[in-house]
Amino acid sequence: MTPPKILFDCDTGIDDAMMLLYLAAEVRAGNAELAGVGTVHGNIDARTGALNTLRVLELAKIDDVPVAVGADRPMAQDVHYALDWHGGNGLADLDLAEPQGAPTGEPAPAQLVRLARENPGELTVVATGPLTNLGAALLLDAELPKLVREVVVMGGAFDHPGNVTTHAEANVWHDPEAADLVFAAGWPVVLVPLDATHPTAVGADWLARLAGHDSPVARFASQIMEWYADAYTPTLKRRGAVVHDALAAVLALEPELGEYVERPVRVELRGELTRGTTVWDARSLPASDDRRPVRVAVGSDVAAFQDRLLSAVLAL
Repeated sequence: MTPPKILFDCDTGIDDAMMLLYLAAEVRAGNAELAGVGTVHGNIDARTGALNTLRVLELAKIDDVPVAVGADRPMAQDVHYALDWHGGNGLADLDLAEPQGAPTGEPAPAQLVRLARENPGELTVVATGPLTNLGAALLLDAELPKLVREVVVMGGAFDHPGNVTTHAEANVWHDPEAADLVFAAGWPVVLVPLDATHPTAVGADWLARLAGHDSPVARFASQIMEWYADAYTPTLKRRGAVVHDALAAVLALEPELGEYVERPVRVELRGELTRGTTVWDARSLPASDDRRPVRVAVGSDVAAFQDRLLSAVLAL
């Protein structure tokens, strides 16, 4: 069976880095092919995110993957970063060497369009940052939804509170217009919202198991995860952290580990208190929304996810 071709679109902070380590292990095991990475504003600026991506891939000994810098601001609002959660450099303020490689000169939206046209029907896009690059790519090529196999998005919140406002999740809130374009485009979308990611929070025992290994990859992962746990512990009321983006990557490769519902999804663009909120119709009435339903993850096999993530990091 041919391994799936993955294009990651991310804003490489801590959970994106853990996601990249998971995927690197899957690539080295022959279970996935990493066709490229595009970076976007979000946790950190897009160029720093690209350098972080190169650092993580080089640490994991994954070479020759094109990393493209993408949008440095949203479509219709000011740019914001999540430095309190990820550190001033996006990776826990670690003193990191410059990567050996460099980003390509190709913009991330153009890279997405090119790879989709070179691999029609084969590309799975896993997007774990604001969706500005995907929105721009849709505007560049109206045929794009017919060329992409699937889009897996970490974002949104439905029955779970928001994490940047009372109702809005960060990735969608950072660029609501782009997110709504993605959900309206008619391509197959799997959405992994806070409802699914928060129950997967790793705890002190998981962190201790990670810290018990002394490989370069494990040391790096432990350092950034301890920073992340420091940020998350007041919210969780226990020692731990939510590795949101890694769940999206795991479900992209092993969808059977998730539990899903299918509903059209829209993004609130105008509300004074609700801008950036993802909205679905949860009533038991026939759907009146003509948008293609999104496959929304509402749960997952938490133990299997945590085991997959830890085993991947320790395998590198």
